[in-house]
Amino acid sequence: MCKATLKTITCKAAVLRGVGEPLKVEEIQVDPPKASEVRIKMLCASLCHTDVLCCNGLPIPLFPRIPGHEGVGMVESVGEGVTEVKEGDIVMPTYIGECGKCDNCRSGKSNLCHTYPLPFNGVMPDGTSRMSTSDGTRIYHHFTCSTWSEYIVIGANYVVKVDPRIPLPHASFMSCGYSTGFGSTWREVLVHKGSTVAVLGLGAVGLGVIEGARTQEAARIIGVDINEKKRALGEVFGMTDFINPSKDSDKRVSEFVNELTGGLGVDYCFECTGVPSLLNEAIESSKVGIGSAVLIGAGTETSGQINFIPLLCGRTLKGSIYGGIRTKSDLPIIFDKCLNKELHLEELLTHEVSLDEINKALKVMKQPDCVKVIIKY
Repeated sequence: MCKATLKTITCKAAVLRGVGEPLKVEEIQVDPPKASEVRIKMLCASLCHTDVLCCNGLPIPLFPRIPGHEGVGMVESVGEGVTEVKEGDIVMPTYIGECGKCDNCRSGKSNLCHTYPLPFNGVMPDGTSRMSTSDGTRIYHHFTCSTWSEYIVIGANYVVKVDPRIPLPHASFMSCGYSTGFGSTWREVLVHKGSTVAVLGLGAVGLGVIEGARTQEAARIIGVDINEKKRALGEVFGMTDFINPSKDSDKRVSEFVNELTGGLGVDYCFECTGVPSLLNEAIESSKVGIGSAVLIGAGTETSGQINFIPLLCGRTLKGSIYGGIRTKSDLPIIFDKCLNKELHLEELLTHEVSLDEINKALKVMKQPDCVKVIIKY
């Protein structure tokens, strides 16, 4: 399509106008892509706990706003200078980029690119938005994209091609939650063969950690969740032991983990809930001297008191965004594993909704049998 003929598209999106307000599905305007940008027709999106935080005004209360950062779609049009993808390609929008040239990218130690960072200000790099309401009011993006819209515009450096053989829901899951957990076991810390692992919280992120630890050949993988239904699901992904701490309220999570490991704790503990008090439990669940705790979960409380004595005893605490995955270098590895049927992505899908049912979907997320909800466009 000639760039000069590209026009604004009218479509439907789930718009949030204030903290705690229900989402309203309404018509919006999506501008054509500018230079180095891509306009995507969304085919499938999924809900993540981070989207709930967005609806609660975190990390920054910007309204009106369209949530959503997991999804997969088809390139509808591209702006000037875009060469990596073309119209008709199946792609995944991502919320971090990879330039391959900045200090972080060249180090191979971080996925947080200096050139294409994780944006929190709700606008494109030029300070503007590509979405507006019917009366012309600017709509803020969620990170780079806002996938709860039928069409989105995103920087081309935040787009990754997806093999069309991968089922759309599976591609959507890999755009955040599951991959965050899976990647953390070999990009944030290198879970070694024969090691012990504990995972606090068995949502999509925690199940991704379990799968990653299994593929890394960990000898023992302990799942921790107060939802008893997660026991059977965790075992599918590779969990060897399950702890439900709600059955004995007098014991701390770290006490359970230490009991299972002969008082030593685990080599690696992953905190996937975002509950501040569990961060200390994750630290104290890891081995003195060599244990590592990885903070993955995000919650409504953004601060908490860390007990420094366990850290002084030689443990390591590591924070993580997207499991340390580099979008251009590492996602193709995960895509290949998906195509080779090495991953249990089908077991993540528990509910499907239409965009018009988005508020229902947010309620479904709270149900004990829910793992991932898909929005089908």
